[in-house]
Amino acid sequence: MEKTKPIIAVVDDDPRLLESLEELLESAGYAACCFQSAGHLLVRGLADLDLLITDIGMPGTDGFELRDIVKKARPELPVFLITGRHEIADQGRAQGISGFFRKPFDAPALLAAITEAMQKPRNGG
Repeated sequence: MEKTKPIIAVVDDDPRLLESLEELLESAGYAACCFQSAGHLLVRGLADLDLLITDIGMPGTDGFELRDIVKKARPELPVFLITGRHEIADQGRAQGISGFFRKPFDAPALLAAITEAMQKPRNGG
């Protein structure tokens, strides 16, 4: 079966943010899978995902830990980190880490970054 829409997983413990991101992604033509914890995502599995957006500050497995788990399992999978703590986002950007977004995020900038990440060749390098 051919996959029609790219699948983007969103992990955040804030249900309102999940809802707004799901609407944004689906309006842009993506299939959104939303999870309230890293554990729920990991139970579902990463195999068919095209991109992951995760909150940094969550109970249990946080966004940094989730990113590290995902990078081991699927090194080619783009991972975006979102945070309400602006100093973390700014520090990440200062270190040259792409894929950091502040809450509330800029929807056009987020969609542009997703488009760009999806167009990169997936050779795991």
